[in-house]
Amino acid sequence: MTSTWMSLMAFTPLALAAILLIGFRLAARIAMPIVYIYTVVIALLVWQMPAMRVVASSLQGLMLTISILWIIFGAILLLNTLKHSGGIAAIRNGFSGISGDRRIQVVIAAWLFGCFIEGASGFGTTAAVASPLLVALGFPALPAVVMGLMVQSTPVSFGAVGTPIIVGVTGGVNQSDIAAQLAAQGAQWSDYLQLVTSEVAVIHAICGVTMPFILVTVLTRFFGRDKKWTHGLAVLPFCLFGGLAFAVPYALAGIFLGPSFPSMIGALVGLAIVVPAARRGFLIPRETWEFPPAESWPNEWLGTMEIKFEDVAGRAPMSTFMGWVPYGLLAILLVVSRMVPPVKEALQSVAISWSNILGEQGISGSIEPLYLPGGIIVLAVILTFFIHRMRTRAAITAFSESTQTMLGAGFVLVFTVPMVRVLINSGINGADLVSMPVAMAQLVANGVGDVYPLFAPSVGALGAFIAGSNTVSNLMLAEFQYNIADVLGVSTALMVSLQAVGAAAGNMIAIHNVVAASATVGLLGREGTTLRKTILPTFYYCLLTGIIGLIGFYVLGLSDPLLGR
Repeated sequence: MTSTWMSLMAFTPLALAAILLIGFRLAARIAMPIVYIYTVVIALLVWQMPAMRVVASSLQGLMLTISILWIIFGAILLLNTLKHSGGIAAIRNGFSGISGDRRIQVVIAAWLFGCFIEGASGFGTTAAVASPLLVALGFPALPAVVMGLMVQSTPVSFGAVGTPIIVGVTGGVNQSDIAAQLAAQGAQWSDYLQLVTSEVAVIHAICGVTMPFILVTVLTRFFGRDKKWTHGLAVLPFCLFGGLAFAVPYALAGIFLGPSFPSMIGALVGLAIVVPAARRGFLIPRETWEFPPAESWPNEWLGTMEIKFEDVAGRAPMSTFMGWVPYGLLAILLVVSRMVPPVKEALQSVAISWSNILGEQGISGSIEPLYLPGGIIVLAVILTFFIHRMRTRAAITAFSESTQTMLGAGFVLVFTVPMVRVLINSGINGADLVSMPVAMAQLVANGVGDVYPLFAPSVGALGAFIAGSNTVSNLMLAEFQYNIADVLGVSTALMVSLQAVGAAAGNMIAIHNVVAASATVGLLGREGTTLRKTILPTFYYCLLTGIIGLIGFYVLGLSDPLLGR
């Protein structure tokens, strides 16, 4: 067991990042190189990681950085392509036919559409796609990023057609040991995984019903003319309507269909219900809420990527349907690439892989340019060039603008992601210590005892904050959570579910998710400002999930019948 002192030491890289980004409000391009260097020093001198393992972890992080930048580039390129084709103007005009109220647009364009993109793709794509879309609709850059990041909560556990559960939970626990216990009760691993899936879906559905309202209240409180929560309360009925339209089919899909489809099905059903209702004015207040005049927006709201409609002036008007076609194509291509085995295998066959980097066991990297969401988005851009009949000069301009924006994000991520990989890979060391993320989790568990379930989601969120991924958090911490449940004599399936839900919520504050989303709208340098907004809904999500866990364990007395407990 790692000492309390060492567990506290494991926290210091994250504490330093928080102090620099949120406390001193330093830009990530300044803060993260400092944090990376500090993390390397701690890894070498305190954890006594072999120097070669630190280098290998950093190289692994650089490979992952390339994958993330590829996604960012695709998202920015799609936005710029639509800007120069006239598609953005058509999309914005189309929303005026539904509602000019920015609160309603958040529920539809950010929440429901974003949930679908998360279900189809995952891996940070949601904020990278939703944020520039909101900017295109007339949102300032900062609220667009905040809204995009907050969507990365409820749908995340079933993002990328269920990867955080199918890969994260399955790979994060000792499946062989559990399988032996299951076999003794006449059950199998798939039964246990489905139990976890069902519990994750139900917990998320309970928490997620209110997420559209939380998005809207954050919007009105921090970005309105009068900055009042009450302007969010005015659309509470519509927000709950949008939340239920997503959460009910989402939960049912998780219970009856498994982990692959809840987010996509919930979003599609939600869009089919909410959009027609909004067109008819159902539950929409008479008074329309709008941002202050653009000339009065504070500088911190503004990104370098502003959509100016004179960019497409003089072109023939485009229908709303044609404006949305690229996003529809993107959704279809993402689903096909994930759900059609021959297509998936063909795309994954093109890969740049490096196993056991520099001879370090367990440290490997792979870049799949065609299978990654970036490759799918670029394909959608190519199709858009022909569908929207763009001029070659316009496409070249869009490409140039996108490349410049991507390079800004690259510098920050070159330090952020390798820092994360050093933390994760620190379990092999000369000091005989567990990895730094596990040491942090142990400190929390040892400090709270039987009320640990209240904090279990926060441990999962911490893992996602470090890794920027629900899947990786589950891989790191699912076994730890399972063992804590075993010691406390409570349901292991429910504890693992709390881990998965908390890890999903942690995506709202994951540093490289913030950087990636900020890059798509030219908001690099204000990551601390964004984090101060998204940490509030993250706290809500983890707290409510923990309370649900306590009720499940100690009031409802949920157990592990599949394991004979």
